Amino acid sequence: MEWRSDGILLAKRKHGETSLIIDTFCPKHGRYLGVVKGGTSRKFAPILQVGAQLDLTWRARLQDHLGSFKVELVRARIVNAMSDRVLTAGLMAVSTILSGVLPERQAYDEFYRTTEDLLDLLNQPDIWPLAYLHWELELLTVLGYGLDLSKCAVSGNTDNLRYVSPRTGRAISEEAAGEWAPKLLHLPPIILKGPDKADGILDGLKLTGYFLTKKVFNELSVKSPVA
Repeated sequence: MEWRSDGILLAKRKHGETSLIIDTFCPKHGRYLGVVKGGTSRKFAPILQVGAQLDLTWRARLQDHLGSFKVELVRARIVNAMSDRVLTAGLMAVSTILSGVLPERQAYDEFYRTTEDLLDLLNQPDIWPLAYLHWELELLTVLGYGLDLSKCAVSGNTDNLRYVSPRTGRAISEEAAGEWAPKLLHLPPIILKGPDKADGILDGLKLTGYFLTKKVFNELSVKSPVA
């Protein structure tokens, strides 16, 4: 069995004395693990860095075997993030989340491209945080926990949406919230309208973080990364 694809390096761990098992994310093959023989050598040190874009060739005798990877570097990304702690934390969050929550060998073609585009913005710190927020929103959708912010879940109105139900992930208007408002989650305007303000982005990440933790990380016993 053999296939070739571009892919993103999510994680790596030592395997035996000189090899590594790498965890990758590919468009048609999804999250895929395999052995890189001699992966601990100096030759692979600049290649096998988290977030790297790789040209991957996977081989195995049978489809359900772990298999091995031949890897070539397409472009490194970690160098773009190292000068900024927010970018570094963001890169680590993306790789840690995907490695922890995506099932193996299930294709997510469109979401792969979204992730690739996000990581290619690591050299643009001014727009990275907002792009990362939208990436988390799409991740929730991909995993089956997308937020429905199109209209009020109670009245059906599309105006004055201020809250989100922590149970259903649906928007609630200020009028419909009434006395229940203190028990609801705040819906930051940045998610609906997209103003580029850092404080709004943090509020947005609090909202996505709540649902990722409750619906995804806790269910899979995955430690929540701090981005």
